[in-house]
Amino acid sequence: MASLTFLGAARTVTGSKYLLEHGGRRVLFDCGLFQGLKELRLRNWDEFPVRPDSIDAVVLTHAHLDHVGYLPRLVAQGYRRRVFCTGGTADLCRLVLPDAGRIQEEDARQANRHGYSKHQPALPLFGEADALRALTQLQPLGYRRPIDVAPGITVEFVPAGHLLGSAYVLARLGGARTILFGGDLGRYGRPVLPDPEDAVDADLVLVESTYGDRDHADDDGGQALAEVIGETVRRGGKLIIPAFAIGRVEELLYWMRRLEEERQIPVMPVYVDSPMATEALRFYTARVSELDPDMRPEQKGVAIFGSARFQTIASPQQSKELTASRRSAIVISSSGMATGGRVLHHMAAALPDPKNTMLFVGYQAAGTRGRLLVDGAREVRIHGRQIAVAARIVRIDSMSAHADRGEILRWLGTLPRRPGRLCLVHGEPGPMDALKALITDRLGWDPQTPAHAERIDV
Repeated sequence: MASLTFLGAARTVTGSKYLLEHGGRRVLFDCGLFQGLKELRLRNWDEFPVRPDSIDAVVLTHAHLDHVGYLPRLVAQGYRRRVFCTGGTADLCRLVLPDAGRIQEEDARQANRHGYSKHQPALPLFGEADALRALTQLQPLGYRRPIDVAPGITVEFVPAGHLLGSAYVLARLGGARTILFGGDLGRYGRPVLPDPEDAVDADLVLVESTYGDRDHADDDGGQALAEVIGETVRRGGKLIIPAFAIGRVEELLYWMRRLEEERQIPVMPVYVDSPMATEALRFYTARVSELDPDMRPEQKGVAIFGSARFQTIASPQQSKELTASRRSAIVISSSGMATGGRVLHHMAAALPDPKNTMLFVGYQAAGTRGRLLVDGAREVRIHGRQIAVAARIVRIDSMSAHADRGEILRWLGTLPRRPGRLCLVHGEPGPMDALKALITDRLGWDPQTPAHAERIDV
């Protein structure tokens, strides 16, 4: 008998971790950080429910921190075996994991320096050295190449269209039962990345429900973004866009280049103030064969993304000068939910001025600064200070890399047969329950919504 324990992304959108136990072996699918609400973030500090050195393999669906960010912590606690992922995921992990370690260390230093932590001393969850150790355990694999990750457990990666290197994972247990780990499901008909591939036959299917209660706005050819840019320019302000350094930045730059070429927006400075995002652009262009066919293969380097006055910001000093500048410009910086990184300095400087605009283009988890702002907060705490919010706050969901309810149903409809069991994961209770009702109504299936730490038989 095999079992699956939901150690994260169960009735919440972060912390993806699913522990498969079969034939005396253990394989962990995804190894993500909890983000957002404090009660969730505290779970990152809990003792792992099984000894990390008892796990035979880790398998990653993609490189976002809520799917890979706990890996350095797991390694620091004794995990020493291989971490299986696609080549694109391995590339991006080499960016996000050391950066996450540095941010953890810097946040602890800041808290200790300014005394705004309840812990004395404040400690990082993991450090850069832990992240670098974890990278040595990565085992990149190609798509559609089955491999035994433990005796009696075979996995295969299939493109999911969510992020460079993203995949859903088919696990075969002893050549009989099958589990489909959906990871994060991409969009249909979006630029930069290809559509998710059709689902494959499985006895148990896990699918995300992040946007299970809504459909994204129809593709407007970038009109909403053009209007936000135009309005900000007319006010003489700055447009600050918190964006995930991998994935979202690339689509933003695609649209800015296109809108500029179509003369729907003025030619103006566009800055990417994120060393990680700059490196990610290089990985995307190096793997152009994995991108959507509408990208321009005849162009080389980051030129396939850059607009006329596109510039990357490298040094902290350049970042400080850009933060202090009052010239009208577009600044794209991470993190996407405004939980850390250089974007916080831009926000602290820009939020009090009504000429400026703060644009959110991705999901904002409960408890994050991004969520507070889109929900109408009139002040937010940044680096221990309360910052007044006078800038215009705008949200555009059409750029989300997560499938909406219609796209989730479309993907489920590609399953060759009804699965024996369908579990909804990676969603807050409201959207998850709405999707459950929709699937029951439209498909006649009865999805389950496992709770945190719930264990089911496979």
